[in-house]
Amino acid sequence: MLFYFSVLAALALLLMLAFRYRAALLPHVPARLRALFPATDGYAPLASFSAQIGAGLSSSEFDLEANVRDGDSRAGLDEQGTREIMEIMRRERVGFDQARLIRHNRILAQNGIDPTGMPMDSKAVTRL
Repeated sequence: MLFYFSVLAALALLLMLAFRYRAALLPHVPARLRALFPATDGYAPLASFSAQIGAGLSSSEFDLEANVRDGDSRAGLDEQGTREIMEIMRRERVGFDQARLIRHNRILAQNGIDPTGMPMDSKAVTRL
């Protein structure tokens, strides 16, 4: 009896881990199997400024509505950046402008620059 409880617990743990790491696991699932579950892909590309405005990716500081009003011919914002910002908004429960700031600060940190714009390298010459 104890054996069956341990097997059940192991399966429950495996299921929870698969759910937690589904984004990393999904690329390894065959396409034919993924086609049976279309809702597993949580992101659909936002191909136009209008779609991005509808998704909440506009504010008074970053006005996409002006692009639509002026007849901008570009396809929209960068898809990778859009995905990252939407993920930050979802995970950290912040607005569009705050998510843009968080993403920008992460990019600066990856390049060795602090949020004020100064290099974090101790050997960098910042004044003469």
